[in-house]
Amino acid sequence: MVVGTGIVEIFVEESRSLKDKRAVVKSILRRTQNEFNISIAEIGDLDHWKKSRIGFSMVGNDRGFINSKVDKVLRFIEDLYLAQVLRSRIEISSLSDVLDPGGRVVHSDDDEKS
Repeated sequence: MVVGTGIVEIFVEESRSLKDKRAVVKSILRRTQNEFNISIAEIGDLDHWKKSRIGFSMVGNDRGFINSKVDKVLRFIEDLYLAQVLRSRIEISSLSDVLDPGGRVVHSDDDEKS
C-alpha cells in the first residue's frame, strides 16, 4: 500500500475577514475533493484572516501513480487562482505489512516463504 500526503500553505490576498477566507478555503476543498476523490481538510491557521494550511491524503498500490496524483493535486490548487500557494510539502510512504484474516501482522517476507 502506498500513501501520499501533502500540506499546502495558502495566502488569500482578497480576504478581509475570516468569513471571506473560509469561503475561499471551502471552495478549494470542495473543488479539489470533487476532482480527485481524496481526503482533504483545513488543518491550520484557522483564526488567521489571510492564511490557511490544507492537508490531503490518498492511498493506492503504485508509488509512481500516487506521486503523479499528488503533483496534480498541488497543480490543481495553484491553477484555481483562488489563493496564492506559499509552500507545500509532500510525503509518499509505502507500507508493506498486511494483516492475515486472523488479525496477525504478516510481513511481506513471510508471504514469500508460504
